[in-house]
Amino acid sequence: MLVHLSLKHFAVVSEAELAFGPGLTVISGETGAGKSLLVDALGLLSGLRADSGVVRHGADRAEVAAQFRLDDVPAARAWLAENELDDDGDCQLRRIVRADGGSKAWINGRPVTLGQLSELASTLVEIHGQHEHQALMARPSQLALLDAFGRNEVELAAVRRAADDWQALQRERERLSAQGDVSERIDWLGHQHAELDRETLEPESIAKLNADQRRLAHAAGLIAACEGAFARLGGDDAPSLSRALQQVRAELQRVAEHEPRLLEVDAMLDAAAIQVDEALVLLDRVRGDLDVDPEAFDGLERRMGRLHELARKHRVAPEQLAERRDAIAAELDELRGAGVRLASLDVELERARSAWRSAADVLGARRREAARALSDATTALIDELGMGGGRFEIAIEPLDTDRPDPAGGERVEFLVAANPGQPAKPLRKVASGGELSRISLAIEVAALGLDAVATMVFDEVDTGIGGAVADIVGQKLRALGESRQVLCVTHLPQVAAQGHAHYRVSKSASEGVTLSSVQALDRKQREEEIARMLGGVELSREVRAAARRLLADVS
Repeated sequence: MLVHLSLKHFAVVSEAELAFGPGLTVISGETGAGKSLLVDALGLLSGLRADSGVVRHGADRAEVAAQFRLDDVPAARAWLAENELDDDGDCQLRRIVRADGGSKAWINGRPVTLGQLSELASTLVEIHGQHEHQALMARPSQLALLDAFGRNEVELAAVRRAADDWQALQRERERLSAQGDVSERIDWLGHQHAELDRETLEPESIAKLNADQRRLAHAAGLIAACEGAFARLGGDDAPSLSRALQQVRAELQRVAEHEPRLLEVDAMLDAAAIQVDEALVLLDRVRGDLDVDPEAFDGLERRMGRLHELARKHRVAPEQLAERRDAIAAELDELRGAGVRLASLDVELERARSAWRSAADVLGARRREAARALSDATTALIDELGMGGGRFEIAIEPLDTDRPDPAGGERVEFLVAANPGQPAKPLRKVASGGELSRISLAIEVAALGLDAVATMVFDEVDTGIGGAVADIVGQKLRALGESRQVLCVTHLPQVAAQGHAHYRVSKSASEGVTLSSVQALDRKQREEEIARMLGGVELSREVRAAARRLLADVS
C-alpha cells in the first residue's frame, strides 16, 4: 500500500508531501491545476520514460519518491529479496530527472536500472487511465487477473511444476546430444583415470608420504641428535643428567631431617627423574626407527615426483588428486551411459509433456469458466457506468507450440465493444481515455480487486459522464476501496464525495510563474471543495447544502 508520496520541482509543483491510507482517496482541483501530476509522478516511479519537461522551470532537476508498505504485497517482497534490495519490510522508490533529460532511479536507497524499477512497480501499483499508463493493456496482466478471478492458484502451480519438470529433462537431453561422438573423450579420460588410479592419492596417504620423505632426507642428522641427547641424559660413558639428579637427591636426603622443605625439593627432583627416564625410552625408540637407507629414500623421491607431475598435469594441488580422479570416474560413467540415458530421456520427456497437457487442460477449463463469469459481470457494470450497449469479452486462444509453457496452454485477450452493434476489439485499441478508465474500473470491480497489486490509480475515470452514472462510478470506486487502496483523480462532486480521504490541487501565480500546491482537506474543507465542483465560482447557500447532503449520503 502506498503510504507517502513526495514531489520536488516536479512540473508546476515546487514541493509537496502527501500521506495516504487505505480505502478511496480522491484528488480534485480546477482545470489546469495539475490534478494528474500525481498520477504522472507515480508513472515516473513505475519506470516510464522521462523528459526534461517534468522539471519545473528554473530548477536543475525534479525529484519524486514514494514509500510503500508491503504487508499485503508478497510479490513485491519476493522480488526485493530475490534482487537483494529488501530493507526491513517497507519499500522506497525514488527517481530524479535532470533538466537535460537524464534520470536516475533508486530502490531502498540503492541505485537500480529503469527495468528493475518497472519490474518492482508492476507489483506495487496499477495505473488506469491514458494508454501509456494502462496496466490492463498487457496480455500477461490480463491472464493473471483472469486466474486470480477464477482462483486458479492450485491448477496454475501444477502446470508450472509440470512445465519445469519437462524443461529440466529437455535441458539434460540437449546437453547430452551436444556432446556428439564421445568415444575419443572416453578413451582419453580412461587413460587419465588409469594413470591416477595406479597411485594412492588419498590426502592422508600423501601427508604420510611427505613426513616419511622428510624423515629419510634428514635421517643422518636425526640419528646424531638422538644419540647425543641420549648420551647427555643417561649415557654411561660420561656424566649424564640422570646420574646428576640421583646424586643431588642422595645429598639432600642425608640432611632433609633437619629441613622438612627439602623433602618437597626431593619429590620434585624425583618427578623430573621420571620424566628424564621416559624421555630416554622415547629417544631410544625413535633412534631405533631411524636408518640411513638411500634406496628407500630414492623410492620415496620417485613417488613424490610422480605425484607432483600428476598435480601439474591436472593443475591441482597433490592433495586434490583423489578428488580429480573421482571426478573423471564420474564423467566416464556419465559418458558411457549417455546413449542409454538419451533413450530413457525421450520416454521421460513424453511422459512429462503428457502430464503438463493434463494439468493444462484442467487449468484451461477453469479459465474458460472464469472468462464467461467475468465477461458477464463486467458487461453488466459497463452498462451501469454509462456505456449502454457496451460489451466485454475474453478471447481464449490455444498456444501453437510443442514446448510446455509454465503459463498454460492458452493466452487471453480482453475485448471490448464500446457501443451496440460494434465488433469487440482488443482493450488496448480502445481510443477514448475516459472509456478506457471506466472499462478498467468495471473489470476491477467485477474481479473484486483480486489481482495481486494492492494500489490502483484511476485517472479521469469520470470523463464524459454525469448525473446518476457519476453516482454509480463513485460507489463502484468506493466499493473497490474496500479490498484495495484506490486513488482517483476526478472532476465530479458525486465521485469526490465517495472518498475516504480528499486532496485538492490548486494553482497560483507568483512573479509570473504558475505554481501548484496540494492540500489534504478536512470535513469542512471538503464541503467547500465539493460545493465548488457543484456550483463553480459563486457558492450559494443551496450549493453548500447540496455538498453537505452528498457527504452525508456517503457517511
